[in-house]
Amino acid sequence: MTAKASGMTGQAPAEGPLAVSEDRLLGGRLVLRQPVEGYRVAIDPVLLAAAVPAAAGERALDLGCGVGAASLCLARRVAGVAVDGLEREPWLVRLARDNAALNDLAAAVRPFAGDMRRPPAELVPESYDHVLCNPPYLERGTATPSPKALRAAANLEDEATLGDWVTAALRMARPGGSLTVIHRAERLDELLAALEAGAGDAVVFPLWPKGGKPAKRVIVHAWKGRVAGHTTAPGLVLHQPDGRFTEAAESVLRHAAALAF
Repeated sequence: MTAKASGMTGQAPAEGPLAVSEDRLLGGRLVLRQPVEGYRVAIDPVLLAAAVPAAAGERALDLGCGVGAASLCLARRVAGVAVDGLEREPWLVRLARDNAALNDLAAAVRPFAGDMRRPPAELVPESYDHVLCNPPYLERGTATPSPKALRAAANLEDEATLGDWVTAALRMARPGGSLTVIHRAERLDELLAALEAGAGDAVVFPLWPKGGKPAKRVIVHAWKGRVAGHTTAPGLVLHQPDGRFTEAAESVLRHAAALAF
């Protein structure tokens, strides 16, 4: 379910420095415009959105929302939820707003430009029932940055560490609100340690590439203000031996089902 470039249709996309493709998520339920070069949306934001336990009437915040993939997936799955997004790159924010309008979700999804450590005034701390994020997976200094700026920013930490992402999420969640993070399995201990500063009752949800293969990604779900500690869920096997998605993965990726924690 990786993104593929296709012809442009509908309203004109946001102006920016790179060409834009039009792709589809959730079995065609969502149209997504995104840069042709650099970071390309695949399955991680779809799985992240499926893990958020939101309900109608609640508010969610998507930190580092990019072109709005996770925000839109959450809003499409949960009618009546309000999702704000925060993204540092203004051009991606314009694309995210275009995507919300293109999918008739402009009333539900509001992307904003800004730094998560200094969010704009419209985003009020401790006002969100749920905060979700897909931080850069690679620690600064452990990999060579991609020559493509957007890919480098999405994959490799800059001055903001994983701990900074968790701190920002804790700041924005209301007391008792949830935090949902997708990250590399090898950094799970670091993620759990960061969450212990203000959240607990964490559930680790492994994403198994195939049966019998080690998990490369995990989703971690925790609650602000609860006692530290975590359990591990059975998780989700993504692919069958022949490489096709499993039925359980298909239900999430194509049919907008929620992940059961």
